[in-house]
Amino acid sequence: MESKSFLTVDGEPLSLQQSLMYLRATGRLDTFIGDILRQYVTEREIKRREDIAIEPGTIEQSIIDFRLGNQLTDPEKFQDWLNSNGLDFTTFHAQVTARFQQDKLKEVVTGDKLSEYFIERKIFLDRVVLSRIVVEQPELAAELYSQLTEEEASFEELAEEYSLAEESVAGGMMGPVSKGTLPEELRAFVDAATRGTVLKPLALEEKWCIFRVGKFLETSLEDQQVQQILREELFEKWLGEQIQNMQIQVQVN
Repeated sequence: MESKSFLTVDGEPLSLQQSLMYLRATGRLDTFIGDILRQYVTEREIKRREDIAIEPGTIEQSIIDFRLGNQLTDPEKFQDWLNSNGLDFTTFHAQVTARFQQDKLKEVVTGDKLSEYFIERKIFLDRVVLSRIVVEQPELAAELYSQLTEEEASFEELAEEYSLAEESVAGGMMGPVSKGTLPEELRAFVDAATRGTVLKPLALEEKWCIFRVGKFLETSLEDQQVQQILREELFEKWLGEQIQNMQIQVQVN
């Protein structure tokens, strides 16, 4: 028995089996299956739990806000928008509901782990604004450091004239850098420094670097954006663990 048509291309039917074989040939089958499993686990968990219920009024207000914000209060305009997006109202309502349920599930799954995970991830969330001068010779690095400490020249001037790094055109300004991505020896000096400190020349990746420490950008768990980032990361880890413990068989041929 032939497989039912999954797609029709220029009038020619394409079965699901053939579609999956094309995905495997392009190396995208694993991503495709992964997306399916993520959605499967999410919906299964929502059905299992009793603490994911969303008040109907919340859904209706969200739809009203959406229509107001997108100037779709007119029923005909709203229907045209639904049609242009391949939706009917029932499907649209279900999508809005699913989004609220998924957000609620993320809160439930990650709630008691958020504080501990924040401490674990804080070093990567905290940033510091750095500027640098990169040269090849240690003697030149020592000379430039001397000029900076004696205030004989500005950091920006020396960076533009001597630095080999691409940010030399911006006076050596690297911008905000995650503290967790800094080499350990540099991070130790940065942690002990204050704003405006010019660090002694440091050998990194066969070059000599002079760093100037700028503003420290500390993160807080009170920051809603930070909470959202951490919840997404924790939820992805949770999904991965759920999928890893599943018995999965893929039949393409």
